[in-house]
Amino acid sequence: MKWITRSHVHVDRVACPWLIRRFVDSEAEFLFVPAGRIAKAVEETGAIPFDAPGAELGHRDGDCSFQTIVKAYGLEDPALLRLADIVGCADTDRLSDDPIAAGLEALAVGYSLRYPDDAANVQRQFEVYDSLYAWCRLEVAKA
Repeated sequence: MKWITRSHVHVDRVACPWLIRRFVDSEAEFLFVPAGRIAKAVEETGAIPFDAPGAELGHRDGDCSFQTIVKAYGLEDPALLRLADIVGCADTDRLSDDPIAAGLEALAVGYSLRYPDDAANVQRQFEVYDSLYAWCRLEVAKA
C-alpha cells in the first residue's frame, strides 16, 4: 500500500513511517509531497494520507499523528505506547513533559540537516526508532 504525507519530514513524519512499516503495513511505500498537493496526490495514487491537512490519521485531540495511528490500529504493546508518549511530547512542543522528548527533537533536527531528502532521512532514522523502541521495551519490562 502507498502512504502519503507532507514533505520536509520531522519527528511525527519520520516516526509514523517507522510505525506503519513495523506494525501496520510491512510493505508500505511512502510518498512525500508539499502540503498543498496532498489531496491531488491522494486522488492520483490512492495513497493513505497521514500527518497532512484533513487526514484522518493526523493530529487529534492533542495527540500527534503517531498516537492517532496507534489508536486507529488498536496497537496496545506497552513499549509502543511508551514510545507514542515520547513522540507526542517531541512533536507537540511539550518537550519538558518527557525527559526523552528533547533528545528526539534534537535528533530529528540533526537528521534533517544531514539528510534533506525525505526518503533518505526516514530510512536512516528507522535505526533511531528501532533503538528507542528497544529501550522502551526494557523500560516497561522494569515496571
